[in-house]
Amino acid sequence: MTHNSTCISIPPLAHTIDDGFFDHRCIWVNGPVIVGAGPSGLSVAAALKQQGVPFVVVDRADCIASLWQHRTYDRLKLHLPKQFCQLPNFPFPEEFPAYPSKFQFISYLESYANHFDITPRFNETVQSAKYDETFGLWRVKTISLSPKPTEVEYICRWLVVATGENSEKVVPEFEGMEEFGGHVMHACDYKSGEAYHGKRVLVVGCGNSGMEISLDLCNHDAKPSMVVRSSVHVLPREILGKSTFEVAISLMKWLPLHMVDKMLLIIARLVLGNTEKYGLKRPSTGPLQLKNAAGKTPVLDIGALQKIRAGEIKVVTGIKKFRQGAVELVNGEVLEIDSVILATGYRSNVPSWLKENEFFSSDGIPKSPFPNGWKGKAGLYAVGFTRRGLSGASLDAINVAQDIAKSWKEETKQKRKSVAARHRRCISHF
Repeated sequence: MTHNSTCISIPPLAHTIDDGFFDHRCIWVNGPVIVGAGPSGLSVAAALKQQGVPFVVVDRADCIASLWQHRTYDRLKLHLPKQFCQLPNFPFPEEFPAYPSKFQFISYLESYANHFDITPRFNETVQSAKYDETFGLWRVKTISLSPKPTEVEYICRWLVVATGENSEKVVPEFEGMEEFGGHVMHACDYKSGEAYHGKRVLVVGCGNSGMEISLDLCNHDAKPSMVVRSSVHVLPREILGKSTFEVAISLMKWLPLHMVDKMLLIIARLVLGNTEKYGLKRPSTGPLQLKNAAGKTPVLDIGALQKIRAGEIKVVTGIKKFRQGAVELVNGEVLEIDSVILATGYRSNVPSWLKENEFFSSDGIPKSPFPNGWKGKAGLYAVGFTRRGLSGASLDAINVAQDIAKSWKEETKQKRKSVAARHRRCISHF
């Protein structure tokens, strides 16, 4: 088998002829390679575009924001008001509601990409990214299988990791799952409770996804039981007509974090009552402190708690094992169930392809906590790993773009001086 290789620059892309299984190309990028075309990657690209810095965005999916387009349920809305979720330099349309729907947010992201003329290279899966110390450059290898198998190696000075904290689903193993016999899916594949009418569904997980999927199942006349294995903070989404997040931000201007946590818990008790009597035990650490320390987001209730109080959503303890058509819980209770939905979260996939072990930890999150986790060594950057949602990603994107633009402009200026000097020498010799 033989392979053809071509080394070219962006733009334009050169045509190569393949007489083997893989078409090989080597592409020099006069700027950064951005891995990921979600909100984080788009934010960096837009900020670089405004600075006049060229770039390439690659993504393994066939569209921007594939998590939102392919792996979210239909009833999903932004958990925070739109002003806290907009990307840099492009506000949401005024006619959008305070909490835009999934489909409105996707429309917003597509408008964002069009506005800043961002055209990612889709269906390219990064196999590896490694820093070449000899040449002081990053080598990013991707593979795409459509329209024909192609292996591309991008050579660049800067690498921006924008794949985010939620790039891979977490699927825990349970004893007896192969004996269960019913339908099992991860929350990323769940769209609507319409197909579960009258079904007994076990929802594993009590975060925002677990709560909202349970609520959606109720609204479609299913019979959900929700597994709550650990403690969880449940807060009202709004307090006196204002977003709980907005209230917390305002309070933090005047009070220390632990005091704000105490106030939020007092308000939550007044609005929601004692959640512990429904099986939702609160952690000993406050909601904001827990978010900062462990990245665990509090649940913002939009109606699930009312269903729990009414007994329409049954809260159950952890799973011991599955059996045919049923699950045995750690307290000995046995539930007959038809289906299982795993609302067990996501994780970063960075360790699987980034050949670097100083900046990122083994779980694929930068070792330096917010706000210092956006810049590594040798031109390596990260966006969207702050555990602070879209607002954190936007802050990262602005910092990264400004830092790269400064270096890029300095290097471009030096190259121009070098070219001009060579030109003058040529003229003098002539």
